[in-house]
Amino acid sequence: MSTTETQMLRQALFVEVEKLPEDGLREVLDFVRYLIFKSTWQIPKMEKPPDPHQNPLLKLIGSLDVEPFADNIDEELYGELP
Repeated sequence: MSTTETQMLRQALFVEVEKLPEDGLREVLDFVRYLIFKSTWQIPKMEKPPDPHQNPLLKLIGSLDVEPFADNIDEELYGELP
């Protein structure tokens, strides 16, 4: 995007923001802060997969996908389906 297009977008944003009530301003500010955070945050990269021997919880991943744990789990949680 060119500098001119960016300036036009910023100007249009300022014009529209001026029309908002206070609660809308707070919402826009929260959203802008979220966009800034999202654009700068990075997921840390692991050099090697985690070792299940160092973290015993990793051994449990997927253990509840087998019966009797996974059998009819929706009915157990939410009741009979219609």
